Amino acid sequence: MPDQQPPDLPTLLAQEERLQFDAFDHDTAWALGTALVETARAADLPVTIDVRYGEQQVFRAALPGSELEQADWIRRKSRVVDELGHSSFYVGRGYAERDVDPETELDPATYAAHGGAFPIIVRGKGRVGVVTVSGLPQQQDHELVVRVLEELLAKA
Repeated sequence: MPDQQPPDLPTLLAQEERLQFDAFDHDTAWALGTALVETARAADLPVTIDVRYGEQQVFRAALPGSELEQADWIRRKSRVVDELGHSSFYVGRGYAERDVDPETELDPATYAAHGGAFPIIVRGKGRVGVVTVSGLPQQQDHELVVRVLEELLAKA
């Protein structure tokens, strides 16, 4: 997944509006995590994957080559989604477009406005969880999550 020009804010917001589930439960969380693992393994990506349903961590996998610090990145990226309601990449790009360092407004010990965390949204219900990938450059983390969500939702 080579780096490309980052998508603009309307594109990122459209992803959140488009990539929504009709229903979501523990089994769906497991299917999402498993699909991410299969895609990452096929490309030999050294990532850590986390899927939370509400506050409960339902799925976590650290693939070969991943590092312990990725767990902290997952915690901080997921917190951005929890607190601000949008993907961590959307939030980070918003800061970049305003030419503001997110660490001036968000405590870096708690938040990471870097790509990879995406809200799990159920149509008509709202946000019910967060899916997060860490281990690649931030745009690639985000793109991996989006691609797998697209594929999983296309099968539903």
